[in-house]
Amino acid sequence: MIKYIWIFLISMVPVVELRGAIPVGVGMGLDIVPVYIVSIIGNMLPVPFIYLFARRALNWGKDKKYIGKWFTWMLRKGEKAGQKIQGKSSVGVFLGLMLFVGIPLPGTGAWTGTLAASILDLDFKKSTIATMGGVLLAGVIMGLVSAGVFSFF
Repeated sequence: MIKYIWIFLISMVPVVELRGAIPVGVGMGLDIVPVYIVSIIGNMLPVPFIYLFARRALNWGKDKKYIGKWFTWMLRKGEKAGQKIQGKSSVGVFLGLMLFVGIPLPGTGAWTGTLAASILDLDFKKSTIATMGGVLLAGVIMGLVSAGVFSFF
């Protein structure tokens, strides 16, 4: 049980998310299906809070003495992600957000995608559903990679 709590917590961490939690869980010898489910729940739990509060908090803190540089960097990261998503508008913003979150590359994921959706003022419900689709996709990809179905080396 304690191992699943670790997987849950790891999947909530920005940048790492379920992209790190699933391989860790498989490396611990846990069954892939419960690891997948726990990772998805942990990865999605912060999404509404990020959407509703992150932009406000970052805008508030961007001019503060000690945290301003980091907050400004996070805002720029969200804006760049938003530009990437809008650049994929040929497939639609919904699908673009889902693919942005779902393709497990550095700098993508639920945290960045949700921040971008918030900065772009995308619809809360639609962006949350797109993020969920992306998290499910990323989980499948990472599960297959962790199970050894795909090998990159």
